[in-house]
Amino acid sequence: MAEQAKKLMLIDGNSITYRAFFALPQLTSADGRYTNAVFGFTQMLLKMLADERPTHVAVAFDAGKSTFRHGIYDAYKGTRQRTPGELSEQFPLVRDVLEAFGIVSVELTNYEADDIIGTISREADALGFDTVLVTGDKDLLQLVSPRVHAMLTKKGITEVERYGPEEVEERYGLTPSQITDLKGLMGDSSDNIPGVPGVGEKTALKLLHTYSSVESVLDNVHQISGAKLQERLREHAAAARMSKELATIYRDVPLQLAIDDLAFGLYDPNRVRAVFQRFGFKSLLDRIPRGTAADSSVGGTEPGALAMSNDETIVWDTVEVMTIREQSDLPELWSLLNGAVGVLPDLDSPDYQTANLRGVALGTSKYAAYVSFENDISILDLEPLWGPEYEKVVFDVKALVVSLDAHGYTAKLHDGWFDLMLASYLLNPSEGELKLVDVVERELHVALPPSFRQAKQLDPSTLAKLSSKMPDLMTHIRSALTAQEIDDLYDNVELPLAFVLAEMEIVGFYVDGDKLRSFGAELSDQLVALTSEIYELAGVEFNINSPKQLGEVLFEKLNLPAQKKTKTGYSTSADVLEKLAPYHEVVEKILEYRMLGKLNSTYVEGLLKETRQETGRVHTSFHQALTATGRLSSKDPNLQNIPVRMEEGRRLRQVFVPTYEDWVILSADYSQIELRILAHLSGDEALIEAFRNGMDIHTRTAADVFEVAPEEVTPLMRRQAKAVNFGIVYGISDYGLAQNLRIGRAQAARFIEDYFAKFPGVARYMSDIVKTAREVGYVTTLLNRRRYLKDIHSSNYNLRSFAERTAMNTPIQGSAADIIKLAMVRIDEALRETDWKSRMLLQVHDELIFEGPESEVERLHELVVENMENALTLSVPLRVDVHSGKSWYEAK
Repeated sequence: MAEQAKKLMLIDGNSITYRAFFALPQLTSADGRYTNAVFGFTQMLLKMLADERPTHVAVAFDAGKSTFRHGIYDAYKGTRQRTPGELSEQFPLVRDVLEAFGIVSVELTNYEADDIIGTISREADALGFDTVLVTGDKDLLQLVSPRVHAMLTKKGITEVERYGPEEVEERYGLTPSQITDLKGLMGDSSDNIPGVPGVGEKTALKLLHTYSSVESVLDNVHQISGAKLQERLREHAAAARMSKELATIYRDVPLQLAIDDLAFGLYDPNRVRAVFQRFGFKSLLDRIPRGTAADSSVGGTEPGALAMSNDETIVWDTVEVMTIREQSDLPELWSLLNGAVGVLPDLDSPDYQTANLRGVALGTSKYAAYVSFENDISILDLEPLWGPEYEKVVFDVKALVVSLDAHGYTAKLHDGWFDLMLASYLLNPSEGELKLVDVVERELHVALPPSFRQAKQLDPSTLAKLSSKMPDLMTHIRSALTAQEIDDLYDNVELPLAFVLAEMEIVGFYVDGDKLRSFGAELSDQLVALTSEIYELAGVEFNINSPKQLGEVLFEKLNLPAQKKTKTGYSTSADVLEKLAPYHEVVEKILEYRMLGKLNSTYVEGLLKETRQETGRVHTSFHQALTATGRLSSKDPNLQNIPVRMEEGRRLRQVFVPTYEDWVILSADYSQIELRILAHLSGDEALIEAFRNGMDIHTRTAADVFEVAPEEVTPLMRRQAKAVNFGIVYGISDYGLAQNLRIGRAQAARFIEDYFAKFPGVARYMSDIVKTAREVGYVTTLLNRRRYLKDIHSSNYNLRSFAERTAMNTPIQGSAADIIKLAMVRIDEALRETDWKSRMLLQVHDELIFEGPESEVERLHELVVENMENALTLSVPLRVDVHSGKSWYEAK
């Protein structure tokens, strides 16, 4: 097989990460880290690896704020705003991704990433490499040559435009080396390179097309037309020469690095998968190449080779596996099973709610069996197993209960369960979505075959062997729960809650299909009417969903104020349109059109797809062991994410109705629970007094911060105070608050400073909790849920800052999650003690949804309030708002 041509890919790490941060909405991982920039960078990386198939890869970063260019011009880059903390803390995470891929990252004090890229690309060119530069910075066009091409990011983060010498000539009418002359004349506001005042790109290009360089332009000033331009060139000649020097990439950086060090070779896909799962990049998991240089999918010499390094010694105890297929085999099974029994269902699909149950794997420390349901054995024949005489060790008891119900076992299950998933989650809450094989390896120090992690489904024999490890795993994990004093949280909250959630998933939420389709048709009619209105207001028909056509209409035909137009067109993002709304009526209509379109496609059509035909209900799946704070999440469909800030979104709740005509929906929502927890934890007298006296906390905050009487607080003041109140809970920065309120960062910083001055107890709590975290390495909630902070002592400022912010907000958010979970368990217990038909349907963060007969609604109201408001005693009262109606909409 012919050897692959050598190709080097150099990525401008700062540029791509920066662009990704501002191009994508803010995303967070399960442990609360901001990840939008990492996600965008990773998308670009995967695309470039697949498209370019490089044999060598490196990513260059800026090492610090000061470089040799500051010695030339101390105001270099002096106008740049401080990098938002939400962005700077993501750079270490980008490096985690690169490390998992085995990609070298390079930085060097006193030099910029551009200089590193320039130096490596020069050396690669001399060695006969083809090189691609991936960047969002046009400065790198000066490096382009016949063997060096630049890939400049365009719209979004993954669209790029390739530039070789011909494309530079076509775009600018210049050679690549003249890009520095262009910057010398026109300057660069982003880097605070002055250039010649009054000389823009058009004038600079015209001059260079005639005189070729800055030096030639200055030597021929007397021949240039325009007295004013001549005067500017003479007056600012030194600045032009200096600007060219600043813009010139230095290509002789003293790197202690050889090109061979950048070889993009073998890596372990499981390491990449683990990083993606930790950051919550589920949509990218299927895009991980099976290999790198050894895999034809990316570029290499051995197509299809297994490109992973695995030096583990495979340790797998051989246990004899019985296969039970007939009723006559069952007595022998019961004679072998004693003590704790590992139980693993064999499902033919990851969707446990609808999957077919093919069998069950059972194991003790000495025996393993697989019970097949293919012949005359059914789940009902395992009735003795579900009784109290066996301690059943499972991984995700909720999924098992739902699956058993779907296959005919509807009896209430007895005690005697241990859920390894929930217990392991409490021990390692920041780990993300857990898999049994990972827990076995970590806790028992057993190295399992790679196929265990790679296979989507395990064969019956392997399942049985794995189940035999579960009893020992339970003993180990149970002792760890006790040692960390979180056994009470497991026994009295998480485990009983799993059965509550299972019942909620089984019951589901009834959807009025006719009403949903009618609402969809109404939205479609509104979209048609809006389209006509937009065409009339714009004076032209165009594709409203095309950013390019929309930009041309808004900024060229209607002449609305726009940011500088790029080659790819105008930005028509939501934040841009919101700023344009006061200038023309059509903008509000376009925003409404987008909102209704998303509501129709994502929610109406999505709910119709997820509604089960046989029940007319949607059965969401609750994630109990995913978020680092302990909050529940849901999927398929995600009923916690229905938009409620707009009336049309709220109206979607009209389709969620009771099962029977004489029943009602009841909603119970904690009022400002996180702020109440903050008052309790901080002991701040002003906050405690406000809640005890029943004051509106946002009005009270506004009155204190703005130093006005409560009756003088304006709606704007209250809105700003509300943003600060909730921002403090989430450890918001001045950048984040500025974005929320659309104000300057300096003003946002003053708001936060004034808040802490008026609520000193809160400021003291924030300081003390960080101090405690540094001492013990973790923080806890009111119910002792732990969150470990491995970076709390990090020498990296960004990692340490994230850990400190996490220390501040986790006890608040986590305690709120604990309280509503505890309330759910107690409400379920209370309902079981009655003969009522009322039942819990849904949890949406701080809200619980029930349905029941109208005759029970008053008593249900009292029972719910009693258990929610008294779930835990705080120094301030917990308050619950309760409403009922014939739909979820009416109950709000």
